[in-house]
Amino acid sequence: MGEFLDAALGFPAVIFGAALVVVVCFWLLVLAGAADQHSFDSDLDSGTAGFGGVPVTVSVSLLVVVAWFGSLSGTVLLHRAPASGATRAVLAVAVLAGSLLLAWGTVRLLAHLFRRYFPAEPPPSRRDFVGRVCTIRTGSVSAVFGQAEVAAADGSTAIVQVRQAPRVARIAELHAEEPLVSGSTGLLYAYDEEGEFFWVSPYDAALDPGPKARPGGAAGPGLPEGTGG
Repeated sequence: MGEFLDAALGFPAVIFGAALVVVVCFWLLVLAGAADQHSFDSDLDSGTAGFGGVPVTVSVSLLVVVAWFGSLSGTVLLHRAPASGATRAVLAVAVLAGSLLLAWGTVRLLAHLFRRYFPAEPPPSRRDFVGRVCTIRTGSVSAVFGQAEVAAADGSTAIVQVRQAPRVARIAELHAEEPLVSGSTGLLYAYDEEGEFFWVSPYDAALDPGPKARPGGAAGPGLPEGTGG
């Protein structure tokens, strides 16, 4: 037991031991619901290290565990070696480098084997905006011109090209709805893949029957359900 403690508190095992304490505390917070295991996925790119396809927190945790175990084993052997002074210091640095190399190779292999169990989220698509409310940013919107600002699910905003079908505009006029001008609110009800623009109609929150409009409308200028009251 004394030999184990000496090795755990000696260089270089103590470095990875401190990192291991942080890792354990993090996963305890995840189990308690106070942290998210994907917290650092958007901040760090593990793909450059060969760990792509696996959550950053998982790959880093494995890296620390393997490095700690490797450094602990190396430190025990180092304490048993007859070397001293400068030779022992050089060997300790070699144990540190070897532990990192061992951990990197092990985690890279495990990431390659198990990345299939961590499917990547589908990339964002313009169709994600279909069914969302937007704010017109041009003087007016016609069948050939118009722009609007729309908010994504993550809170970010984007300027998109919008068009208003003549049929929708006429129905809006018959119902005395406000025209689509700068600052007015519209509903993106379909996306045109070929033209790379959204079909938009006037939107009145007072006429909204409930939850957000259904996404996935057809890519044509047809009239969306409920438009115009």
